Amino acid sequence: MSNESSQPGPAEQAPAEKKDSQAALHVTAFAQRFGIVIALVVLCVALSIFNEYFLTTRNILNVLRQTSINGILAIGMTYVILTRGIDLSVGSVVALAGVISAAFATTSSVAGMAGGPYPAGLAFAVGIAVGIGTGTVCGILVARFNVPAFVATLGMLSAARGLTLIAADGRPVPALTDSYRWIGTGDIAGIPLPVVIFAMVFLASWYVLSSTRFGRRVYAAGGNPHAAKVSGINVRRIRLAVYIISGALAGLAGMILAARTGSALPQAGIAYELDAIAAVVIGGTSLAGGVGHVAGTLIGALLIGVVNNGLDLMGVESYYQQVIKGVLIVAAVLLDQSRNRRA
Repeated sequence: MSNESSQPGPAEQAPAEKKDSQAALHVTAFAQRFGIVIALVVLCVALSIFNEYFLTTRNILNVLRQTSINGILAIGMTYVILTRGIDLSVGSVVALAGVISAAFATTSSVAGMAGGPYPAGLAFAVGIAVGIGTGTVCGILVARFNVPAFVATLGMLSAARGLTLIAADGRPVPALTDSYRWIGTGDIAGIPLPVVIFAMVFLASWYVLSSTRFGRRVYAAGGNPHAAKVSGINVRRIRLAVYIISGALAGLAGMILAARTGSALPQAGIAYELDAIAAVVIGGTSLAGGVGHVAGTLIGALLIGVVNNGLDLMGVESYYQQVIKGVLIVAAVLLDQSRNRRA
């Protein structure tokens, strides 16, 4: 008797193949949504096994404190990348805002402003204003004059660094007042103040992007600018706004850094833009715009912070750390391109 009758036909094979295909899609979707979280957990477990000091309260707070500055920059970068832009100037803006604001809050007669030191509140307002000013210039160049974001922010990267060296005369701004330093060294209920500020920036941005009209327009302007214009969204205004947000947060990060180190350094913030971009892309925000969220950016920033801390604990030289972070950035971009092709 022939065995052909016992073989399943095409109609019988189809449901099984369809079920396998659906299962594969579910696994892929799960990996895309939670892969970065799983990677962070696995990394933390591995580091806790290899180094007994990793999971100590002191080290965890240190990781969060170190992550806070890059996290604040990365959140600002998220707004920009969601609109298909990029901001290469944030590292230089960190230095510029730190130096100029610190000049209002130093007891040094050489590096300070005439009549200083001034109240810390005024110094903080000046630092934020510097960030807003640089962001406004970049936003106008990109939104009004259609200068490519890469070119506009690269120009600001150079200009802001030069202005920093001019303002500080190439020297640090030392002897900061205690009230100014509190933003970088203080704590609330045992939690470092930079971490508290980072959490507040994250929560505010999470609300703005997920629950406000402005947030929806940011996604629309990045996802399909033409359709956004047709629907009545002022895409130019949105693009201007996101660069202002990025600049303001860079100014805030610059002041936290200066306060934490005790002096504002003209060389501060070099290559900070790379870590910020890496955190955003690793967190799942697409360089093509319109896809991503600050929750992913938070995890991406924490992942980079844990990697940096883990490598330090294991005694890996800084040169190798740069190589590892470069590999992470390239891998994140390749993953982003893979997601776009599947979409």
